[in-house]
Amino acid sequence: MKRRLAAILAADVVGYSRLIRANEEGTLAAFKGLLSDLIDPKIAEHYGRIVKLMGDGVLVEFASAVDAVRAAAEIQQAVAARSADTPEEKRIELRIGINLGDVVIDGDDIQGDGVNVAARLEELAEPGGICISGGVYDQIRDRLDLPFEDMGPQEVKNIGRPVPVWRWNAHSAGAASRPGKGASPMPLPDKPSIAVLPFDNLSSDTEQEFFADGIVETITAALSRIRSFFVIARNSAFTYKGRAMKVHDIGRELGVAYVLEGSVQRAGERIRITVQLIETQGGAHVWAERYDGTINDIFDLQDRITEQVAGALQPSIRFAEIERSRRKRPNDLGAYDYTMRAMPHVWALEKEESTKALALLDKALAIDPNYPLALSLAAWCHAQRSVYNWVDDIGHSQAEALKLAERSAQLSGDDPLTLAVLGAVHTFVRNYGTARVLLERAIAIDPNAAWAWSRLGWLETYSDRPAAALEHFAHALRLSPLDPMNFNNYVGMASAQEVAQEYDKAVQFYRRALEERPHADWIYRNLATSLAGAGRMDEAKAAYARMLESYPNLTVSKFKQAMVFSAAALDRMGANLKKLGLPD
Repeated sequence: MKRRLAAILAADVVGYSRLIRANEEGTLAAFKGLLSDLIDPKIAEHYGRIVKLMGDGVLVEFASAVDAVRAAAEIQQAVAARSADTPEEKRIELRIGINLGDVVIDGDDIQGDGVNVAARLEELAEPGGICISGGVYDQIRDRLDLPFEDMGPQEVKNIGRPVPVWRWNAHSAGAASRPGKGASPMPLPDKPSIAVLPFDNLSSDTEQEFFADGIVETITAALSRIRSFFVIARNSAFTYKGRAMKVHDIGRELGVAYVLEGSVQRAGERIRITVQLIETQGGAHVWAERYDGTINDIFDLQDRITEQVAGALQPSIRFAEIERSRRKRPNDLGAYDYTMRAMPHVWALEKEESTKALALLDKALAIDPNYPLALSLAAWCHAQRSVYNWVDDIGHSQAEALKLAERSAQLSGDDPLTLAVLGAVHTFVRNYGTARVLLERAIAIDPNAAWAWSRLGWLETYSDRPAAALEHFAHALRLSPLDPMNFNNYVGMASAQEVAQEYDKAVQFYRRALEERPHADWIYRNLATSLAGAGRMDEAKAAYARMLESYPNLTVSKFKQAMVFSAAALDRMGANLKKLGLPD
């Protein structure tokens, strides 16, 4: 005889004979509808197999006790909700018993002691309730938030030993239980939320299990330092280890919008790590990457993966959050949604886009005047107006940027982005010492904050330290290779080369930035100066003409007022612009 271990679910209709006597056709139709509309889909959803229908009941086999109990609880809750308005004497209710045991395979049927115990447990269950054996309870106790009550050992018919029994009832449990998809989901927080799930070990080597768990722990710790994220703690995420579940259900149970999955595979001395970010609501893959290394540099590989995953997730999740806000109806938008919609306009670093961003951020702040992220982004938009010569009154824009950034820092002074924005604004008003303290504090809180590293690179450029600046820009690019702001890192690298009077190298980086962001017209101000510094006057005149299309009233004085470079660097830039004909 063939045998296997299975979770067996037995269910029947309470008072079926009475219901048939009262209304045979109506009862048969109602039970048939219940099977097709609710019970069958729930069983399939949780990977169960209907073994047979038995008039007023059903026998189901599951490979997992967790899946069996989750399906049973969702069925009972859905049945209770469906019949809530039906008179009690006409109401269809179920009793369910679940046992974990050995079964005998008989074609498509299953038999044996395990099936018999499930049937006896079903008889003990209350209307709308579930009774499970002790073996089932041991499997689910730390995995499902269902308040099962210990009934103690029970004597049951034709079973020669007492059976430990636990019970649960949909009516008494109410909304407190969350078995999964059929129950009320955990609410999503008002910030990007993520759970890093245990990575799968695809190798036969059990040592890789510990390595995989170590990567998950370090990635979780790194993401937890990003204050703008809501990150599920490691202990909660690890309850899903070894369980085959849909990310949609995990998202509902944990209240997260994203999960990070991964796998570890070893072949000889080579190790391959694959990670992917998935949106829980629709199951869409947002981002994926593969990392290869050797067993000899296993800890360096782990650190590199952690650094790059943490850096890459920030822009990837930001893209997804922006799309999520765009799908909402206008009357459902809150301060967070308006801020997310403003994001792409904020980081475009283009005059018209920045104006659009401020309009959306004003709507966000009208709803919540103390929303730190909206305040920081609005401050950054005003700072752009000053440094990119978009306004005549540069001092006013600097003051507005400083006011908003300081207000955000008062409300959220431990957020890396808030600190980085405030550091950038202090850079623009030449408070270099304060700026350095703020930017270094942002990096101490989140070493993977790519934009803070970029702003520190700009500070070094403005301080005539081009070598250090180039290192910071390169680090920012490595941390966040997918970031749409990376064109600004190329501008920074170009500026550092310009400060070092390596004009030909500067031109290469400026043009690389313009390839990525062709409408960032402010870059032509420095491209023209670098071409002139390199003696490439024909190209310089073409860049200068392009600059004047966006800055017809620009003067050397206005240029120097907006820029934050050292006096010596500004004098060289001003002299180059004068060669091209820009008035004082």
